[in-house]
Amino acid sequence: MTVAEPAPPRAAPPPLAARVRDVGGSAVRDILAVTARPEVINFAGGLPAPELFDRAGIAAAFHAVLEETPAQALQYSTTEGEPALRSGLAARITAQGLPTASDDLLVTTGSQQALSLLATALLEPGDTVLVESPCYLAALQVFGLAGARVVPVPGDEDGVDPDALDDLVARERPKLLYLVPTFQNPTGRTMPAPRREALAAVAARRGLWIVEDDPYGELRYDGERVPWIASCPGAEDRVVLLGSFSKVMAPGLRLGWLRAPAGLRRACAVAKQAVDLHTPSLNQLAAARCLDRLDAHVGKVRAVYGERRDAMLAGLPGALPEGSVWTRPDGGMFLWVRLPDPYDTTALLPRVVEQDVAYVPGAPFYAAAPDRSTLRLCFVTQTPDEITEGLRRLGRGLAR
Repeated sequence: MTVAEPAPPRAAPPPLAARVRDVGGSAVRDILAVTARPEVINFAGGLPAPELFDRAGIAAAFHAVLEETPAQALQYSTTEGEPALRSGLAARITAQGLPTASDDLLVTTGSQQALSLLATALLEPGDTVLVESPCYLAALQVFGLAGARVVPVPGDEDGVDPDALDDLVARERPKLLYLVPTFQNPTGRTMPAPRREALAAVAARRGLWIVEDDPYGELRYDGERVPWIASCPGAEDRVVLLGSFSKVMAPGLRLGWLRAPAGLRRACAVAKQAVDLHTPSLNQLAAARCLDRLDAHVGKVRAVYGERRDAMLAGLPGALPEGSVWTRPDGGMFLWVRLPDPYDTTALLPRVVEQDVAYVPGAPFYAAAPDRSTLRLCFVTQTPDEITEGLRRLGRGLAR
């Protein structure tokens, strides 16, 4: 009789890095996984409406690039980005009031990558980062992964308070302030021009980087465009402007960009070389060919999204409990709701999902103590009729 040899001892593999263990996943992604059923009217995601993608234009651009410049499109490229795209972007940014040259720009694989590159280039573990309250959720993830100490700056309906910022910079010595000043995620609010100028002045006086994230700025339905913080006096050498094609062209292209002073831009390019060498050449060249039709396309998207925003605003009074308040955004994709105390939107979500509708609870968007009565609604993905029905379901789910 043969006796089996005992199995050799096995040691456990080394543990995950602490920065990964300590940073949670995206609450939005988790909710989308739970609410993926087709019958659910999902106000939780930040997804552009797929029926509005310029499919014909994008397909024609890819076809032309592969027919005319296949070697360039399918080959490795420079880290900084394809010259045709950088040139077109620079002209577009300049036309919007911020003089920009091609060499001022770094093309990134979505603006989310731009934020990660900045964290790599600027932050050491333990450094302090200042943010809005509430704040874009994925930015909190990036800063957490970098090992930063994230501190919210007090503010009001116009955004970060300049006096509070000045006090915090003097006390905390932060590396950077992260902002989404136009149609902010999650609140939808827009910071007025005088407030932007005041923040730029604090950054100039105190020696602070401002990261100005602008993925939604072209999606304006009411009012006049507000100039970027990057164009304010004193901001020239300390504001990094981030942009994206995800909301105006297609998120699947994964194309973004950053505009930064030369030294920081070069540092981000070195960081990018270590991540992915460069953003896909084919996607960049196709997007460059779409730039001449982008304004017309964005105009069509604005018209549709504006109707959807209006449908949501019209339905909220009948869907929400008495005493609720919400933002009325001039553009973008989101609005922010605060239910009366003692509503807890995290605890209520399972009951709401039973009604085949979903939102994002507000708690994950806070760097410090959260307001648990808040929630975010995305209004661009559904038609007005679907929004109306979704709000009816939401009202049933919130009924006490």
